[in-house]
Amino acid sequence: MKTLVTLLLGIFTYACSAQKTLETVSFVDVKRYMGTWYEVASFPQHFQKGCNCTEANYSLNADNTVDVTNKCIKNGKLKTATAKAKVKDTKTNAKLSVQFAWPFKGKYWIIDLADDYSYAVVSHPNRKYLWILSRTKTMDDKLYARLVERCKAKGFDVSKLRRTFQQCEAA
Repeated sequence: MKTLVTLLLGIFTYACSAQKTLETVSFVDVKRYMGTWYEVASFPQHFQKGCNCTEANYSLNADNTVDVTNKCIKNGKLKTATAKAKVKDTKTNAKLSVQFAWPFKGKYWIIDLADDYSYAVVSHPNRKYLWILSRTKTMDDKLYARLVERCKAKGFDVSKLRRTFQQCEAA
Protein backbone atom coordinates (compact mmCIF):
# COMPACT_ATOMS: atom_id res chain seq x y z
CA MET A 1 0.00 0.00 0.00
CA LYS A 2 2.81 2.40 0.93
CA THR A 3 4.46 1.74 -2.47
CA LEU A 4 1.19 2.48 -4.29
CA VAL A 5 0.72 5.76 -2.41
CA THR A 6 4.32 6.75 -3.16
CA LEU A 7 3.85 5.88 -6.84
CA LEU A 8 0.59 7.84 -7.10
CA LEU A 9 2.12 10.80 -5.30
CA GLY A 10 5.07 10.73 -7.71
CA ILE A 11 2.77 10.61 -10.75
CA PHE A 12 0.66 13.47 -9.36
CA THR A 13 3.76 15.58 -8.63
CA TYR A 14 5.12 14.97 -12.14
CA ALA A 15 1.78 15.80 -13.76
CA CYS A 16 1.52 19.05 -11.82
CA SER A 17 5.10 20.10 -12.56
CA ALA A 18 5.20 19.03 -16.21
CA GLN A 19 4.62 21.97 -18.44
CA LYS A 20 4.21 22.00 -22.15
CA THR A 21 7.29 23.21 -24.02
CA LEU A 22 7.07 26.91 -24.79
CA GLU A 23 6.39 27.51 -28.47
CA THR A 24 7.93 30.38 -30.38
CA VAL A 25 6.47 32.07 -33.44
CA SER A 26 7.00 30.16 -36.67
CA PHE A 27 9.22 32.78 -38.30
CA VAL A 28 10.77 36.19 -37.60
CA ASP A 29 12.06 38.46 -40.36
CA VAL A 30 15.09 39.72 -38.43
CA LYS A 31 15.43 42.89 -40.50
CA ARG A 32 11.80 43.84 -39.79
CA TYR A 33 12.31 43.14 -36.08
CA MET A 34 15.14 45.68 -35.82
CA GLY A 35 14.49 49.15 -34.44
CA THR A 36 12.94 50.52 -31.28
CA TRP A 37 10.57 48.57 -29.04
CA TYR A 38 8.84 50.00 -25.97
CA GLU A 39 8.12 47.84 -22.95
CA VAL A 40 4.37 47.79 -22.32
CA ALA A 41 4.51 45.26 -19.48
CA SER A 42 6.86 42.71 -17.97
CA PHE A 43 7.53 40.37 -15.11
CA PRO A 44 9.59 42.74 -12.93
CA GLN A 45 13.23 41.65 -12.78
CA HIS A 46 15.90 42.74 -10.30
CA PHE A 47 17.91 44.43 -13.04
CA GLN A 48 14.88 46.57 -14.00
CA LYS A 49 13.91 47.59 -10.48
CA GLY A 50 12.88 51.23 -10.39
CA CYS A 51 12.89 51.62 -14.19
CA ASN A 52 10.22 53.48 -16.14
CA CYS A 53 10.08 54.45 -19.80
CA THR A 54 11.87 51.27 -20.75
CA GLU A 55 12.81 50.73 -24.37
CA ALA A 56 15.10 48.52 -26.41
CA ASN A 57 16.78 49.24 -29.71
CA TYR A 58 18.03 46.46 -31.95
CA SER A 59 20.36 46.91 -34.92
CA LEU A 60 21.61 44.20 -37.25
CA ASN A 61 25.33 43.90 -37.91
CA ALA A 62 27.02 42.65 -41.09
CA ASP A 63 27.90 39.38 -39.30
CA ASN A 64 24.19 38.83 -38.48
CA THR A 65 24.66 39.55 -34.78
CA VAL A 66 22.39 42.13 -33.21
CA ASP A 67 23.49 45.12 -31.14
CA VAL A 68 21.07 45.63 -28.26
CA THR A 69 20.70 48.90 -26.36
CA ASN A 70 18.26 48.95 -23.46
CA LYS A 71 17.31 52.26 -21.87
CA CYS A 72 15.17 53.29 -18.95
CA ILE A 73 14.66 56.20 -16.61
CA LYS A 74 15.63 55.31 -13.04
CA ASN A 75 15.53 57.89 -10.25
CA GLY A 76 15.23 60.61 -12.88
CA LYS A 77 18.36 59.51 -14.73
CA LEU A 78 18.83 57.72 -18.04
CA LYS A 79 20.26 54.22 -17.56
CA THR A 80 21.64 52.28 -20.52
CA ALA A 81 22.73 48.67 -20.94
CA THR A 82 24.23 47.22 -24.10
CA ALA A 83 24.41 43.65 -25.29
CA LYS A 84 25.07 41.45 -28.27
CA ALA A 85 22.47 38.97 -29.50
CA LYS A 86 22.75 36.07 -31.89
CA VAL A 87 20.05 34.01 -33.58
CA LYS A 88 20.25 30.44 -32.26
CA ASP A 89 17.52 28.90 -34.42
CA THR A 90 18.05 29.99 -38.02
CA LYS A 91 15.00 28.05 -39.22
CA THR A 92 12.60 30.38 -37.35
CA ASN A 93 14.88 33.22 -36.16
CA ALA A 94 12.64 33.25 -33.06
CA LYS A 95 15.23 31.98 -30.56
CA LEU A 96 18.12 34.26 -29.73
CA SER A 97 20.89 34.31 -27.18
CA VAL A 98 21.66 37.68 -25.57
CA GLN A 99 24.86 38.50 -23.72
CA PHE A 100 25.06 41.64 -21.58
CA ALA A 101 28.16 40.63 -19.62
CA TRP A 102 30.60 37.86 -20.38
CA PRO A 103 30.18 34.94 -19.75
CA PHE A 104 26.47 35.26 -18.92
CA LYS A 105 23.95 34.68 -21.70
CA GLY A 106 20.18 34.72 -21.63
CA LYS A 107 17.59 33.15 -23.86
CA TYR A 108 15.36 35.55 -25.79
CA TRP A 109 12.44 33.71 -27.35
CA ILE A 110 9.86 35.54 -29.45
CA ILE A 111 6.59 33.80 -28.55
CA ASP A 112 4.08 36.17 -30.14
CA LEU A 113 4.47 38.71 -32.94
CA ALA A 114 2.06 40.88 -34.87
CA ASP A 115 1.92 40.31 -38.61
CA ASP A 116 2.89 43.96 -39.07
CA TYR A 117 5.58 43.78 -36.32
CA SER A 118 3.70 46.34 -34.21
CA TYR A 119 3.96 44.21 -31.05
CA ALA A 120 6.01 41.29 -29.79
CA VAL A 121 5.97 39.07 -26.73
CA VAL A 122 9.33 37.79 -25.53
CA SER A 123 10.22 35.26 -22.88
CA HIS A 124 12.66 32.65 -21.67
CA PRO A 125 11.62 28.99 -22.05
CA ASN A 126 11.47 28.66 -18.24
CA ARG A 127 8.60 31.23 -18.21
CA LYS A 128 10.28 33.29 -15.45
CA TYR A 129 10.74 36.24 -17.79
CA LEU A 130 8.07 37.92 -19.89
CA TRP A 131 7.98 41.17 -21.81
CA ILE A 132 5.19 42.62 -23.90
CA LEU A 133 6.70 45.06 -26.39
CA SER A 134 5.24 47.59 -28.78
CA ARG A 135 6.54 49.90 -31.48
CA THR A 136 4.64 52.68 -29.71
CA LYS A 137 4.72 53.75 -26.06
CA THR A 138 1.08 52.80 -25.56
CA MET A 139 -1.03 49.81 -26.51
CA ASP A 140 -4.76 49.50 -26.96
CA ASP A 141 -6.28 47.97 -23.81
CA LYS A 142 -8.19 45.33 -25.78
CA LEU A 143 -5.05 44.21 -27.60
CA TYR A 144 -3.15 44.13 -24.31
CA ALA A 145 -5.87 41.99 -22.72
CA ARG A 146 -5.75 39.55 -25.67
CA LEU A 147 -1.97 39.23 -25.37
CA VAL A 148 -2.23 38.64 -21.62
CA GLU A 149 -4.80 35.89 -22.23
CA ARG A 150 -2.54 34.27 -24.82
CA CYS A 151 0.34 34.36 -22.34
CA LYS A 152 -1.88 32.76 -19.71
CA ALA A 153 -2.81 30.01 -22.19
CA LYS A 154 0.94 29.41 -22.73
CA GLY A 155 1.39 28.68 -19.03
CA PHE A 156 2.52 32.05 -17.67
CA ASP A 157 1.43 33.29 -14.24
CA VAL A 158 0.05 36.57 -15.59
CA SER A 159 -0.67 37.83 -12.06
CA LYS A 160 3.06 38.75 -12.02
CA LEU A 161 2.72 40.96 -15.11
CA ARG A 162 3.17 44.71 -14.44
CA ARG A 163 2.45 47.56 -16.85
CA THR A 164 5.42 49.84 -17.58
CA PHE A 165 5.01 53.57 -17.05
CA GLN A 166 6.00 55.27 -20.30
CA GLN A 167 5.09 58.94 -19.74
CA CYS A 168 8.56 60.24 -18.89
CA GLU A 169 10.24 63.47 -19.71
CA ALA A 170 13.60 63.15 -21.45
CA ALA A 171 16.40 62.78 -18.92
